[in-house]
Amino acid sequence: MRVAPFDLLLTAVIERPRGKMDPLRSRSNCSWKEPTPRRSAAACGCGHAVARRSRPQIGAGAGGWKRPRAMKHPPQRDGEPSPSPPPQRRPRGFASTAGGSPRRRGEREREREKERTKLRERHRRAITSRMLAGLRQHGNFPLPARADMNDVLAALARAAGWTVQPDGTTFRSSNQPLLPPPPPQLHGVFQVASVETPALINTLSSYVIGTPLDSQASALQTDDSLSPSSLDSVVADRSIKTENYGNSSSVSSLNCMDNDQQLMRSAVLFPGDYTKTPYIPVYASLPMGIINSHCQLVDPESVRAELRHLKSLNVDGVVVDCWWGIVEAWTPRKYEWSGYRDLFGIIKEFKLKVQVVLSFHGSGEIGSGDVLISLPKWIMEIAKENQDIFFTDREGRRNTECLSWGIDKERVLRGRTGIEVYFDFMRSFHMEFRNLSEEGLVSSIEIGLGASGELRYPSCPDTMGWKYPGIGEFQCYDRYMQKHLRQSALSRGHLFWARGPDNAGYYNSRPHETGFFCDGGDYDSYYGRFFLNWYSGVLMDHVDHVLSLASLAFDGAEIVVKVPSIYWWYRTASHAAELTAGFYNPTNRDGYSPVFRMLKKHSVILKLVCYGPEFTIQENDEAFADPEGLTWQVMNAAWDHGLSLCVESALPCHNGEMYSQILDTAKPRNDPDRHHAAFFAYRQQPPFLLQREVCFSELCTFVKCMHGEAPHNGEG
Repeated sequence: MRVAPFDLLLTAVIERPRGKMDPLRSRSNCSWKEPTPRRSAAACGCGHAVARRSRPQIGAGAGGWKRPRAMKHPPQRDGEPSPSPPPQRRPRGFASTAGGSPRRRGEREREREKERTKLRERHRRAITSRMLAGLRQHGNFPLPARADMNDVLAALARAAGWTVQPDGTTFRSSNQPLLPPPPPQLHGVFQVASVETPALINTLSSYVIGTPLDSQASALQTDDSLSPSSLDSVVADRSIKTENYGNSSSVSSLNCMDNDQQLMRSAVLFPGDYTKTPYIPVYASLPMGIINSHCQLVDPESVRAELRHLKSLNVDGVVVDCWWGIVEAWTPRKYEWSGYRDLFGIIKEFKLKVQVVLSFHGSGEIGSGDVLISLPKWIMEIAKENQDIFFTDREGRRNTECLSWGIDKERVLRGRTGIEVYFDFMRSFHMEFRNLSEEGLVSSIEIGLGASGELRYPSCPDTMGWKYPGIGEFQCYDRYMQKHLRQSALSRGHLFWARGPDNAGYYNSRPHETGFFCDGGDYDSYYGRFFLNWYSGVLMDHVDHVLSLASLAFDGAEIVVKVPSIYWWYRTASHAAELTAGFYNPTNRDGYSPVFRMLKKHSVILKLVCYGPEFTIQENDEAFADPEGLTWQVMNAAWDHGLSLCVESALPCHNGEMYSQILDTAKPRNDPDRHHAAFFAYRQQPPFLLQREVCFSELCTFVKCMHGEAPHNGEG
């Protein structure tokens, strides 16, 4: 039988020696396995099926042979391991979780717990960093950059006079006396700590201030057992002693203090040396009821007695409120200034300066003259027909404390807009008292821009039942504000955004109780950012328009703008109370810089309210408040924009820590740029101010520290 040449070649290939590589497969990317006779397909190492030519079959067509089909799974040879099955696809979507095993669910729960642990650790580190920053800044403790609690305890122990070795061994220094000096020489007790640690001086001073003189020796003898671990009890005892300052026993004991005790008390209250520091003028506010509703001076002699007492305290001037509801009370454009003219004449006799406050709001409080101050009577008559001239909350309740900013450009006030009414009042004051301004009697003019004269919405009104620390409500539901909101939403192309938030809670809600202010809430959504930008933008537009006209009316006079201190919920993500008041200042945005940039354009002086330590100690935990953090944010933002800053506060007579805090705020010691306040003002009468025997010594020393002078012997 004749064999075709191709059959000879195929036979040679099949009967080749075992273990050699097929030259026809040498170009393949995978290695060739040992050939097997009489197989139509061979499998490579990677599991691919390789087709092989078989012997030709008779009748197979024009070549005498045909290519067999490649076998996907070739027959298994004896002794040869079976190929592994192909990997199965991982289920996706719902199928991947429908039949999840308990093991996988446990792994997911462990991952969540790890994330929660990380968040708690970040929160703990943030608190620790604030504590360390406060010790470095206000206590001048030389703590390293990555300090831990051991470093803090060592620094406190060294400041208390102990010796701390590198290995942690702590003992009392040999040169430190076992007993403090007797009471007449109590200055030595406070000299244990250096002047660079005022925080520790205030801590030790609580023993002397809060206890009678006969028990001070026994109280100070406890210093023998003082150790770094017992310093926490000293700090806790300080808050207890502070609460006792205002009771009757403390006041009676202060009345019988002799001069030596007052000298010792002054050394404790003002531990720092403020000699040759910048001169800061001090102003004290006059009572609200000295001018009645008919703009008449109620009791000129009592005013003279009050001014005589303030002059003895060496204050530079007084703060006088000029109420729009009194001057233009009955008829539009008819201004009555007679009572204020008499008051300014008396102030001029004592050679005191005047800081005028133009109050365009009402007051629900009753002053000493039984005067209930409201908006002008003709404004209230207009409101009977059009209540939309007032701010309105989501329930439709009207706030009659001040006019809505929605009517700034609406002629609804007897043919005038809101801006024109403010301008006419300012121009009338300037024409009436221009000579006093030229003589230098009027040092500055504060413009009331919102609720309580502050730059804010009336979001937390007591008349609506608001109680601290409620978040307040948005005040944008009057007809004119809603019209402005609709125009803004239409310009953005989202008309359905022309509404106020429907999940922002009520006046006394907490942020976590609402869907708008909670962590990850709607305040940070696309709609939330649009609404809050519009809400704060209306505030800025109102201020810009009023200050532009004030510059024209007063022609170069110093203008003051009062910024509120809304410190509650400051340590939350949304800063809910600030948002409802008009300051778009969440944790991921600086809401004060845009406002201060606009105020800088008008060259105004910024007035900041400073609260005392009692707010920080008693209310922090409930409301996540941070008065100090807010104060430093506002002050730094103002100084960064080149604004002058002044401080306003009420001074309790027996709170030494309050005096020190105000001095540190007005004259920061560690500021490399040497910033300081332009002036300081008592906004309310301090308790017992008219009882000269009680507070005269402390207030006089405080004023001298503000003036950069050293107190004389015998002056507290």
